[in-house]
Amino acid sequence: MRKIILVSMALCSLLAVAAQADKAETVYGQGVSGSDTVLVSTLLANPDAYVGKTIRVKGTAVGVCEHRGCWVNLASDVEGETVRVKVKDGVIVFPPEMLGDTVLAEGVWTANELDLETTKKVCEMEAKKDGKDFDAASVTTCMTLYQLSGTGAVVAKK
Repeated sequence: MRKIILVSMALCSLLAVAAQADKAETVYGQGVSGSDTVLVSTLLANPDAYVGKTIRVKGTAVGVCEHRGCWVNLASDVEGETVRVKVKDGVIVFPPEMLGDTVLAEGVWTANELDLETTKKVCEMEAKKDGKDFDAASVTTCMTLYQLSGTGAVVAKK
């Protein structure tokens, strides 16, 4: 009887450790060091105010680069909004398994001004992805793409 109790206690301990391991956070790159987190909705409401600044954002991973793991899209606190965290290829690799996990990412907020030709290509790709028709003549102004040039992230399993 005593052996059964000891074996049961050991098994419970192993299961508890395994459960903790599943909930552990994974650090990518330099991790995060700042203390203030900017809401994605705040960032997108006035993106130019943050350009060139090191910031932290938090959100659920809703998209991950399937080819090299070089970016992750984070859902906003406002439905339908997302922000992209782009990292250097091969330096940090985000795995597809992180979809649905909570991500706290840090980096420099950047603005990339696109020319009209590139803007049309981006709009065409978005329309194709959404299954919509695209008319290049309807695109008459250039767009700016904003993203976080990530230096690190901490991912917590869902």
